[in-house]
Amino acid sequence: MIGNRNKTLGEFIIEHQAAFQYSSGELSKLINAIRLAAKVVNHEVNKAGLVDIIGKAGDTNIQGEDQQKLDVLANDKFIQTLKNREIVCGIASEEEDDFISINSNDEQHQNKYVVLIDPLDGSSNIDVNVSVGTIFSVYRRITPVGTPVTLEDFLQPGRDQVAAGYIVYGTSTMLVYTTGDGVNGFTLNPAIGTFYLSHPNMQFPETGKIYSVNEGNYVHFLQGVKDYIKYCQQEEGDRPYTSRYIGSLVSDFHRNMIKGGIYMYPKSSQTESGKLRLLYECNPMAFIAEQANGLATGGRTRILDIQPTELHQRVPFFCGSQKMMEKLHEFLDKYRE
Repeated sequence: MIGNRNKTLGEFIIEHQAAFQYSSGELSKLINAIRLAAKVVNHEVNKAGLVDIIGKAGDTNIQGEDQQKLDVLANDKFIQTLKNREIVCGIASEEEDDFISINSNDEQHQNKYVVLIDPLDGSSNIDVNVSVGTIFSVYRRITPVGTPVTLEDFLQPGRDQVAAGYIVYGTSTMLVYTTGDGVNGFTLNPAIGTFYLSHPNMQFPETGKIYSVNEGNYVHFLQGVKDYIKYCQQEEGDRPYTSRYIGSLVSDFHRNMIKGGIYMYPKSSQTESGKLRLLYECNPMAFIAEQANGLATGGRTRILDIQPTELHQRVPFFCGSQKMMEKLHEFLDKYRE
């Protein structure tokens, strides 16, 4: 496919910059910075096992989860690259306790964008060579330019995102992103280090035959979710559906967007608030899903309409092909209070 499409990510960004409502060039530079960091992280991921960068780092993050060595490396690479380019005024990372305020050297807090990032989603799988990814989300600051960023700049509802995307490090490395004008995917040619447009105008099929959920937690799910899973397993019509769950949100989402499917990480008796992070995982993936003809909810509320209340907030997350999501909601609605 790359051979038939010679457009690079850089060329694509320039060509489509005018379609972005804030076409000052800053967002283009920001996407380019993420592209650069992604190539560095991709290089490290691909040599895992050859050097001592797999396994636990010995620390835990703000969520109380064990940090992998590659978590720390990816986090450092993305933060440092964004800092060096002097194009953002603040960064929030899933791996950091608090947000980072950035002051450019030549101008005092003049940059307009904040980035929220999950540097290495699915990193617990890295030791066994399973695909992992990076998720990012971009907002325009809402506090006055010329002042340091505050928590308010990061606690914006997902509908206010100006860009979001992910990088999947797998058999090939892809960068997929949207600025609110459709979703496009770019595949890295490792021989020359260039991303090429390989998946233009990506869309969820209207329906699919894949359901993705950690069925090991089935006994703890709400009854509506249990009923929907049973529905997926029944031999009727185009069912049973196929169960596919990797345990890396980027990988599961990416597969379902291409083939058609639904991803579920519901709340349970063990995780009353859900497990996935609203700001670093759910909002960016929901923005991409809606731009790709899919749906994303917390079971009742549209993910992009949730008003965040804290930096590391968790929520239930359901996302995928429209008809599959609508059927899920039918089951969930039976148990509304």
